[in-house]
Amino acid sequence: MSGNVGMEQLIPLVNRLQDAFSSLGVPLNLDLPQIAVVGSQSAGKSSVLENFVGRDFLPRGSGIVTRRPLVLQLINSRNEYAEFLHCKNKQFTDFDEVRKEIEAETDRLTGSNKGISNTPINLRVYSPNVLNLTLIDLPGMTKVPVGDQPLDIEVQIRSMILEFITQENCLILAVSPANSDLANSDALKLSKEVDPQGLRTIGVVTKLDLMDQGTDAREILENRLLPLRRGYIGVVNRSQRDIEGRKDIKAALAAERKFFLSHPSYRHMADRMGTPFLQSTLNQQLTNHIRDTLPGLRNKLQSQMLAMEKEVEEYKHYKPSDPSFKTKALLLTVQSFEKDFHHAIDGGGSEIDTKTLSGGALINRIFHERLPYEMNKIETDEEELRKEISYAIRNIHGIRTGLFTPDLAFETITRKQIDKMKIPSLKCADLVVAQLTEIVHACTARMENFPRLREETERIVNQWIREREIRARDQIVLLVDIQLSYMNTNHEDFIGFESAEQQSSEVAKNKPGNKVSSVIRKGWLSLQNVTLLRGGNKDFWFVLNTESLTWYKDDEEKEKRYVLLLDGLKIRDIETGFFGKKHAFALFYPDNHNVYKDYKQLELCAESAELVDSWKASFLRAGVYPAKTKSEKTEQSDTSSLESSEPQLERQVEIIRNLVDSYMKIVIKTQLDLVPKLLMHMLVNEIKSFLKGELLPNLYQAGDLNSLMSESLGVQQKRDEMVRVYDAMKEALNIISEVSMSTVSTPIPPPVNDDWLQSDIPGGLTAPGSTGTLPPPSPTANRRPPAPPPPGGWNSTSNTGSIKGSGPRQVPSVPAKTSSGQLPSPLIPQRLYPADMFSIVKDSNSPGLINSITSFPLVPPSIPANFSKLNGNAKFKSGTFNYTLDVMKKSHVTLEKIRLYLLITVQIE
Repeated sequence: MSGNVGMEQLIPLVNRLQDAFSSLGVPLNLDLPQIAVVGSQSAGKSSVLENFVGRDFLPRGSGIVTRRPLVLQLINSRNEYAEFLHCKNKQFTDFDEVRKEIEAETDRLTGSNKGISNTPINLRVYSPNVLNLTLIDLPGMTKVPVGDQPLDIEVQIRSMILEFITQENCLILAVSPANSDLANSDALKLSKEVDPQGLRTIGVVTKLDLMDQGTDAREILENRLLPLRRGYIGVVNRSQRDIEGRKDIKAALAAERKFFLSHPSYRHMADRMGTPFLQSTLNQQLTNHIRDTLPGLRNKLQSQMLAMEKEVEEYKHYKPSDPSFKTKALLLTVQSFEKDFHHAIDGGGSEIDTKTLSGGALINRIFHERLPYEMNKIETDEEELRKEISYAIRNIHGIRTGLFTPDLAFETITRKQIDKMKIPSLKCADLVVAQLTEIVHACTARMENFPRLREETERIVNQWIREREIRARDQIVLLVDIQLSYMNTNHEDFIGFESAEQQSSEVAKNKPGNKVSSVIRKGWLSLQNVTLLRGGNKDFWFVLNTESLTWYKDDEEKEKRYVLLLDGLKIRDIETGFFGKKHAFALFYPDNHNVYKDYKQLELCAESAELVDSWKASFLRAGVYPAKTKSEKTEQSDTSSLESSEPQLERQVEIIRNLVDSYMKIVIKTQLDLVPKLLMHMLVNEIKSFLKGELLPNLYQAGDLNSLMSESLGVQQKRDEMVRVYDAMKEALNIISEVSMSTVSTPIPPPVNDDWLQSDIPGGLTAPGSTGTLPPPSPTANRRPPAPPPPGGWNSTSNTGSIKGSGPRQVPSVPAKTSSGQLPSPLIPQRLYPADMFSIVKDSNSPGLINSITSFPLVPPSIPANFSKLNGNAKFKSGTFNYTLDVMKKSHVTLEKIRLYLLITVQIE
């Protein structure tokens, strides 16, 4: 990556994003590219990270040590120091202090009882001995609780690790010790769950020096056993004895290098093993990974910025100390409140609730469901009403025996029934006022930035509502009093005495089965007690008509379950007990007969109390009335024999009953029509007019402008944080754009591909044309002579795609050059050619020229930077393809192609 400024900026870019979002504490849900270190306890994760830094700085000990995620940001710098995000502007030059601060910060949040937390600690290390790299050290996987740890500590750690590695942009560094069976590695097993294709997993094998004598991990490191797409890298960490003896990490790295160069199983791949190569590989792969994920990251940032843009733009022009701004803000806030209230009552607006009823819809339900239900409740059952009529007739006649039905009995019973309408009508007003108060409170939510303004607005509006409520209640009572003042028996809908007498004479002839059945209500209810023993409530589709209650399997009404006749049924409320939030009522027979199969009552439940009340009102309309108390039943039984013994009295009672029923239908119909109109006129419409024209003057009179428009605590901080987040995201987008423009894709070794496992090539070699990286062969392997060049020459564009697979084997990859502060590369032979091959080229008569090249065909010779010093007449031959260096320079042949050409050249003349 040397010289590629764009690529060098990628990892610092992610570091800046991590710090910005962590310090603000605002979850942006950005899947930032990063590397998570995963492994079991004592697998060597901490030692690998310390080898990267070259310092001892991580907590150590028995049991679980890493109890919070550690976001470790390594930055190449001339000076060496560390910084914590929670200790801003404080540099740690003593890395023992860094260890103590990690332990202290962990204990601050989790305590000293070995508990864990998923809140990360951000640590940034500047050093000349590191490459730019960002890793997340996660707690080691464990199975047995230690100390005061909870019993589910294994589940907690697993959940924390999965929280990081399930993100698609997270590379997984799976650390496994070599002295245990890698087939049972916790790190590889967990990585396989979230990354089954191995596209994001990098294997690290530790403790290679602790393997039993005669065993090695060669097949693992050569990626032939348990292969990963990105392969394995072996490292050797310090032993516990070395750590206790304070062995220097530089000396440990030198010992590691010596181990790989001297071990017979690993020396052929020593250039691809060790901590320096691991650090370089992680730097390269993380950089490439960030580059690949930049488009998706840019899209997420842009979408979140668009969501915040409007609000942030308002915040940037916010001037809370400007009086004119406060006046404008007050005016806009009040107008917005009035508009929201209007939409809540009349419907519409941009934000419509799709889950529950609210605002005007609830008021509509009060008018057309709750009020009729309360009105129907005042109509007692037939026996109660007939008893009252009987007493009234007897008391009017006194000592005399009446021959005619008295009009006064009709008026007395009717007045009593009309007077009962006050209670449900006033209750309707109470429900509407309560709903208006809730709407006001919901609409003032936009004023949460100004708590004093919100409080004063709610006080003024609610006080006005209470004043209008008193007037509305008086008018409701007046409506009932008007009905009581005069009995209009000439009303066109009133049946009159003659019709009532005719109906009473025909009562005996009419049977209940002759009535026309009509549907009153349909809906879902749960059978509570019937299905209790079968596993709980069961929902059915119920259809209530004037004669029966039928329930079906579903609302298609094809599969009928049961039909229950309503004749003789009563209704009562029941306690739901342990059924929780369900609201229920029961249907039963007063004589204790079975209602359904072996059940004495049928318990029905619904999701809300309002729904239950609505169903009970429907049952009232169907003639199913509430059950009586024991005292009422006793009183009724005392007079039943008396009433049945007087046929004349029964006929008079029936006449009065028909007259009362006819007249009460007229009165109730009128009341159901007038009460909603009165409440709409005196409450709902009046409050809309008040908000539009009088609220603002009342607010000005309530207090001074500065007091009303004073912001709440935290609003300023929230506004500043949002602006900072927006600016940080905007800056991040700019950086990403700059990086994308300045980043040049450099040819790097591709990640290890395990597609070759499906081929028929023995030994696990990569098929020609694949993108896999082959492990270097043993130095003693037989070599085949190079193949001749393809027709048309090596410079032909038609054959450039086949250059890679034409040679016998690929050249071993050489680690990319890193910054000047990188740890030294392993001491391995780099070139087997003479010091200056081109000095031999100049002398075409040199007899050892061909032998020198054919003896060492593996590594390309050194090519001088200035080709003009070469003899322009020196010709290169390969088969029938001849051209001079002059032609190569004029054709703009690249340095890479010249190196490749020299690899496959068999003769230089």
